[in-house]
Amino acid sequence: MDRRAVLKSIALLGATAAFSSFRGMELMAQTIDNAGKQGKGAADLVAVLGGEPPEMLKRAMQEMGGMGQYVAKGNKVVVKPNIGWDKTPEQAANTNPALVVEIIRQCFEAGASEVFVFDHTCDEWTRTYKTSGIEMAARAAGATVLPANQETYFRSVSLPAGRVLKEAKVHQAILDSDLWLNVPVLKHHGGANLTIGMKNYMGIVWDRKAFHRNGLSECIADVCTFEKRPALNIIDAYRVVTENGPKGRSENDVVTAKALFIARDIVAGDTVAARFFNQMRTMPLEHVPYLAQGQNLRVGTMDVDSLDIRRIKM
Repeated sequence: MDRRAVLKSIALLGATAAFSSFRGMELMAQTIDNAGKQGKGAADLVAVLGGEPPEMLKRAMQEMGGMGQYVAKGNKVVVKPNIGWDKTPEQAANTNPALVVEIIRQCFEAGASEVFVFDHTCDEWTRTYKTSGIEMAARAAGATVLPANQETYFRSVSLPAGRVLKEAKVHQAILDSDLWLNVPVLKHHGGANLTIGMKNYMGIVWDRKAFHRNGLSECIADVCTFEKRPALNIIDAYRVVTENGPKGRSENDVVTAKALFIARDIVAGDTVAARFFNQMRTMPLEHVPYLAQGQNLRVGTMDVDSLDIRRIKM
Protein backbone atom coordinates (compact mmCIF):
# COMPACT_ATOMS: atom_id res chain seq x y z
CA MET A 1 0.00 0.00 0.00
CA ASP A 2 1.60 3.29 -1.09
CA ARG A 3 1.61 6.43 1.05
CA ARG A 4 -1.28 8.05 -0.84
CA ALA A 5 -3.44 4.97 -0.26
CA VAL A 6 -2.38 4.88 3.37
CA LEU A 7 -3.44 8.47 3.95
CA LYS A 8 -6.72 7.88 2.13
CA SER A 9 -7.42 4.84 4.31
CA ILE A 10 -6.69 6.84 7.45
CA ALA A 11 -8.99 9.65 6.36
CA LEU A 12 -11.85 7.32 5.44
CA LEU A 13 -11.60 4.66 8.10
CA GLY A 14 -9.81 6.29 11.03
CA ALA A 15 -6.30 5.48 12.23
CA THR A 16 -7.18 2.37 14.23
CA ALA A 17 -8.99 0.57 11.44
CA ALA A 18 -6.49 1.59 8.80
CA PHE A 19 -3.35 0.62 10.66
CA SER A 20 -4.71 -2.75 11.72
CA SER A 21 -5.30 -3.63 8.06
CA PHE A 22 -1.81 -2.87 6.71
CA ARG A 23 0.20 -5.80 5.42
CA GLY A 24 3.06 -6.53 7.80
CA MET A 25 1.38 -4.74 10.71
CA GLU A 26 1.47 -7.86 12.89
CA LEU A 27 2.81 -5.77 15.77
CA MET A 28 -0.51 -4.02 16.29
CA ALA A 29 -2.83 -6.70 14.87
CA GLN A 30 -3.33 -8.44 18.21
CA THR A 31 -4.94 -7.52 21.48
CA ILE A 32 -3.32 -7.92 24.87
CA ASP A 33 -5.15 -11.19 25.42
CA ASN A 34 -3.58 -12.99 22.47
CA ALA A 35 -0.28 -11.15 21.99
CA GLY A 36 2.70 -13.38 21.24
CA LYS A 37 5.19 -14.02 24.03
CA GLN A 38 3.97 -12.81 27.41
CA GLY A 39 5.13 -13.13 30.96
CA LYS A 40 3.38 -12.41 34.21
CA GLY A 41 5.71 -9.60 35.26
CA ALA A 42 6.63 -6.36 33.58
CA ALA A 43 6.80 -6.44 29.79
CA ASP A 44 9.96 -5.74 27.84
CA LEU A 45 8.05 -3.56 25.42
CA VAL A 46 4.48 -2.29 25.12
CA ALA A 47 2.79 -1.02 21.96
CA VAL A 48 -0.53 0.81 22.22
CA LEU A 49 -2.76 2.03 19.40
CA GLY A 50 -5.93 4.03 19.19
CA GLY A 51 -6.11 6.27 22.26
CA GLU A 52 -5.15 9.72 23.48
CA PRO A 53 -1.59 10.11 24.83
CA PRO A 54 -2.41 10.14 28.58
CA GLU A 55 -4.71 7.15 28.35
CA MET A 56 -2.28 5.17 26.22
CA LEU A 57 0.50 5.86 28.72
CA LYS A 58 -1.64 4.80 31.66
CA ARG A 59 -2.54 1.53 29.93
CA ALA A 60 1.01 0.86 28.79
CA MET A 61 2.50 1.48 32.22
CA GLN A 62 0.19 -1.16 33.69
CA GLU A 63 2.04 -3.67 31.51
CA MET A 64 5.44 -2.17 32.39
CA GLY A 65 4.81 -2.69 36.10
CA GLY A 66 3.78 0.89 36.92
CA MET A 67 5.95 3.98 37.22
CA GLY A 68 6.75 3.02 40.81
CA GLN A 69 8.91 0.18 39.48
CA TYR A 70 11.27 2.79 37.99
CA VAL A 71 10.84 5.90 40.16
CA ALA A 72 11.45 5.57 43.91
CA LYS A 73 10.35 7.90 46.66
CA GLY A 74 12.60 10.95 46.80
CA ASN A 75 14.11 10.44 43.34
CA LYS A 76 15.13 13.36 41.18
CA VAL A 77 13.87 12.54 37.69
CA VAL A 78 14.61 14.07 34.30
CA VAL A 79 11.94 13.80 31.60
CA LYS A 80 13.67 14.44 28.27
CA PRO A 81 11.22 15.12 25.44
CA ASN A 82 12.01 16.46 22.00
CA ILE A 83 11.42 20.23 22.17
CA GLY A 84 13.77 21.04 19.32
CA TRP A 85 11.57 23.07 17.02
CA ASP A 86 9.43 26.21 17.01
CA LYS A 87 6.36 24.22 16.01
CA THR A 88 2.91 23.65 17.49
CA PRO A 89 1.74 20.27 18.81
CA GLU A 90 -0.37 19.79 15.68
CA GLN A 91 2.76 20.05 13.52
CA ALA A 92 4.26 17.09 15.44
CA ALA A 93 7.91 18.15 15.35
CA ASN A 94 8.09 17.90 19.14
CA THR A 95 6.86 15.44 21.75
CA ASN A 96 3.15 15.75 22.54
CA PRO A 97 2.76 17.97 25.64
CA ALA A 98 -0.18 15.92 26.93
CA LEU A 99 2.09 12.88 27.08
CA VAL A 100 4.80 14.85 28.90
CA VAL A 101 2.26 16.01 31.49
CA GLU A 102 1.06 12.48 32.20
CA ILE A 103 4.63 11.23 32.62
CA ILE A 104 5.35 14.02 35.09
CA ARG A 105 2.14 13.24 36.97
CA GLN A 106 3.04 9.56 37.25
CA CYS A 107 6.57 10.39 38.44
CA PHE A 108 5.24 12.53 41.26
CA GLU A 109 2.62 9.93 42.09
CA ALA A 110 5.41 7.35 42.38
CA GLY A 111 7.20 9.59 44.91
CA ALA A 112 9.62 11.71 42.87
CA SER A 113 10.83 14.70 44.85
CA GLU A 114 11.64 16.74 41.75
CA VAL A 115 11.03 16.37 38.03
CA PHE A 116 13.08 18.32 35.51
CA VAL A 117 12.36 18.88 31.82
CA PHE A 118 14.77 20.24 29.20
CA ASP A 119 16.07 19.89 25.65
CA HIS A 120 19.04 21.30 23.80
CA THR A 121 16.96 22.79 21.03
CA CYS A 122 17.65 23.46 17.37
CA ASP A 123 15.45 26.55 16.99
CA GLU A 124 15.79 29.37 19.55
CA TRP A 125 15.03 27.73 22.86
CA THR A 126 12.57 30.18 24.40
CA ARG A 127 10.40 30.01 21.28
CA THR A 128 10.48 26.22 21.04
CA TYR A 129 9.67 25.79 24.72
CA LYS A 130 6.67 28.11 24.32
CA THR A 131 5.31 27.12 20.91
CA SER A 132 5.60 23.38 21.61
CA GLY A 133 3.28 23.81 24.59
CA ILE A 134 5.67 21.79 26.72
CA GLU A 135 7.05 24.55 28.93
CA MET A 136 3.66 25.76 30.15
CA ALA A 137 2.24 22.25 30.49
CA ALA A 138 5.28 20.88 32.34
CA ARG A 139 5.34 23.76 34.79
CA ALA A 140 1.61 23.43 35.42
CA ALA A 141 2.23 19.75 36.24
CA GLY A 142 4.85 20.73 38.83
CA ALA A 143 8.06 20.13 36.89
CA THR A 144 11.05 22.44 36.76
CA VAL A 145 11.83 23.47 33.18
CA LEU A 146 15.54 24.02 32.57
CA PRO A 147 17.45 25.79 29.80
CA ALA A 148 20.15 24.07 27.76
CA ASN A 149 21.36 26.94 25.62
CA GLN A 150 24.79 27.44 27.21
CA GLU A 151 27.82 25.16 27.32
CA THR A 152 28.19 25.80 31.05
CA TYR A 153 25.13 23.61 31.64
CA PHE A 154 27.05 20.59 30.31
CA ARG A 155 29.85 18.43 31.73
CA SER A 156 32.25 16.09 29.97
CA VAL A 157 31.71 12.34 30.14
CA SER A 158 33.77 9.50 28.72
CA LEU A 159 32.38 7.10 26.12
CA PRO A 160 34.98 4.29 26.20
CA ALA A 161 32.80 1.91 24.17
CA GLY A 162 32.26 4.43 21.38
CA ARG A 163 33.91 3.70 18.07
CA VAL A 164 34.11 7.29 16.81
CA LEU A 165 32.75 9.43 19.62
CA LYS A 166 34.92 8.93 22.71
CA GLU A 167 33.56 11.71 24.87
CA ALA A 168 30.66 14.14 25.00
CA LYS A 169 29.37 16.97 27.12
CA VAL A 170 26.10 15.91 28.75
CA HIS A 171 23.60 18.21 30.44
CA GLN A 172 24.20 18.39 34.18
CA ALA A 173 20.52 17.64 34.90
CA ILE A 174 21.02 14.13 33.49
CA LEU A 175 24.25 13.63 35.41
CA ASP A 176 22.79 14.85 38.71
CA SER A 177 19.48 12.97 38.45
CA ASP A 178 18.64 9.62 39.98
CA LEU A 179 17.18 8.51 36.66
CA TRP A 180 15.97 9.88 33.37
CA LEU A 181 13.13 9.05 31.01
CA ASN A 182 13.72 9.37 27.27
CA VAL A 183 10.57 10.72 25.57
CA PRO A 184 11.14 11.19 21.83
CA VAL A 185 8.63 11.72 19.06
CA LEU A 186 8.74 9.34 16.09
CA LYS A 187 9.27 11.23 12.84
CA HIS A 188 11.11 11.44 9.55
CA HIS A 189 14.58 13.01 9.56
CA GLY A 190 16.41 14.28 6.51
CA GLY A 191 19.83 13.21 7.78
CA ALA A 192 19.24 10.09 9.85
CA ASN A 193 16.04 9.04 8.01
CA LEU A 194 14.28 8.54 11.33
CA THR A 195 14.56 10.21 14.69
CA ILE A 196 13.31 8.19 17.66
CA GLY A 197 14.85 7.34 21.04
CA MET A 198 18.50 6.93 20.13
CA LYS A 199 18.66 10.18 18.21
CA ASN A 200 16.87 11.97 21.06
CA TYR A 201 20.21 11.69 22.91
CA MET A 202 21.38 14.57 20.73
CA GLY A 203 19.25 16.79 22.92
CA ILE A 204 21.23 15.90 26.05
CA VAL A 205 24.66 16.76 24.57
CA TRP A 206 26.28 20.08 23.72
CA ASP A 207 28.37 19.62 20.56
CA ARG A 208 25.96 18.17 18.03
CA LYS A 209 28.12 19.41 15.16
CA ALA A 210 30.63 16.71 16.06
CA PHE A 211 28.01 14.11 15.15
CA HIS A 212 27.66 15.52 11.65
CA ARG A 213 31.41 15.90 11.19
CA ASN A 214 32.24 12.36 12.26
CA GLY A 215 29.35 10.31 10.86
CA LEU A 216 25.86 10.93 12.17
CA SER A 217 24.63 7.36 12.55
CA GLU A 218 27.78 6.02 14.22
CA CYS A 219 27.88 8.95 16.63
CA ILE A 220 24.22 8.39 17.53
CA ALA A 221 25.06 4.79 18.38
CA ASP A 222 28.21 5.84 20.24
CA VAL A 223 26.50 8.38 22.49
CA CYS A 224 23.97 5.73 23.48
CA THR A 225 26.81 3.80 25.12
CA PHE A 226 26.83 6.51 27.83
CA GLU A 227 26.68 4.54 31.05
CA LYS A 228 23.62 6.30 32.45
CA ARG A 229 20.91 4.76 30.30
CA PRO A 230 17.30 5.95 30.41
CA ALA A 231 15.09 3.93 32.74
CA LEU A 232 12.39 3.94 30.07
CA ASN A 233 12.08 5.00 26.46
CA ILE A 234 8.57 6.33 25.88
CA ILE A 235 8.02 6.92 22.17
CA ASP A 236 5.30 9.36 21.14
CA ALA A 237 3.70 8.35 17.84
CA TYR A 238 0.37 10.10 18.27
CA ARG A 239 1.12 12.43 15.39
CA VAL A 240 3.96 11.48 13.03
CA VAL A 241 5.86 13.68 10.58
CA THR A 242 6.32 11.41 7.56
CA GLU A 243 7.83 13.93 5.13
CA ASN A 244 10.25 16.85 5.32
CA GLY A 245 11.48 15.99 8.79
CA PRO A 246 12.69 16.71 11.32
CA LYS A 247 10.33 19.67 11.58
CA GLY A 248 8.09 19.33 8.53
CA ARG A 249 6.77 22.14 6.36
CA SER A 250 3.09 21.99 7.24
CA GLU A 251 0.44 19.79 8.80
CA ASN A 252 0.18 18.06 5.40
CA ASP A 253 3.38 16.23 6.39
CA VAL A 254 1.70 14.79 9.50
CA VAL A 255 -0.25 11.56 9.93
CA THR A 256 -2.37 11.12 13.05
CA ALA A 257 -1.33 7.58 13.99
CA LYS A 258 -2.44 7.53 17.65
CA ALA A 259 0.28 5.16 18.83
CA LEU A 260 2.68 4.86 21.77
CA PHE A 261 5.63 2.56 22.42
CA ILE A 262 7.46 1.98 25.72
CA ALA A 263 10.64 -0.06 26.07
CA ARG A 264 13.47 -0.45 28.52
CA ASP A 265 15.75 -1.44 25.63
CA ILE A 266 16.26 1.63 23.45
CA VAL A 267 17.30 -0.30 20.33
CA ALA A 268 14.27 -2.59 20.61
CA GLY A 269 11.94 0.36 21.10
CA ASP A 270 13.37 2.17 18.10
CA THR A 271 13.22 -0.99 16.00
CA VAL A 272 9.52 -1.49 16.68
CA ALA A 273 8.78 2.19 16.10
CA ALA A 274 10.71 2.09 12.81
CA ARG A 275 8.67 -0.91 11.67
CA PHE A 276 5.54 1.06 12.51
CA PHE A 277 6.76 4.07 10.52
CA ASN A 278 7.45 1.77 7.58
CA GLN A 279 3.70 1.20 7.25
CA MET A 280 3.18 4.92 6.59
CA ARG A 281 6.22 5.52 4.41
CA THR A 282 8.74 3.01 3.11
CA MET A 283 11.61 2.92 5.59
CA PRO A 284 13.29 -0.49 5.90
CA LEU A 285 15.43 -1.00 8.98
CA GLU A 286 18.64 -0.98 6.97
CA HIS A 287 17.88 2.64 6.09
CA VAL A 288 18.24 3.47 9.79
CA PRO A 289 21.82 2.25 10.29
CA TYR A 290 22.25 3.45 13.88
CA LEU A 291 19.93 0.61 14.95
CA ALA A 292 22.36 -2.10 13.83
CA GLN A 293 25.32 -0.01 14.99
CA GLY A 294 23.73 0.28 18.43
CA GLN A 295 23.12 -3.45 18.54
CA ASN A 296 26.75 -4.08 17.58
CA LEU A 297 27.81 -1.87 20.50
CA ARG A 298 25.52 -3.89 22.80
CA VAL A 299 23.33 -0.88 23.52
CA GLY A 300 20.30 -3.09 22.88
CA THR A 301 18.76 -5.63 20.53
CA MET A 302 16.93 -5.53 17.23
CA ASP A 303 15.74 -9.10 17.84
CA VAL A 304 12.36 -7.98 19.12
CA ASP A 305 10.80 -11.39 18.47
CA SER A 306 12.72 -12.66 21.50
CA LEU A 307 11.11 -10.10 23.79
CA ASP A 308 7.93 -10.03 25.84
CA ILE A 309 5.90 -7.54 23.79
CA ARG A 310 2.40 -6.56 24.91
CA ARG A 311 0.14 -5.22 22.17
CA ILE A 312 -2.90 -3.17 23.10
CA LYS A 313 -5.64 -1.72 20.88
CA MET A 314 -7.77 0.82 22.70
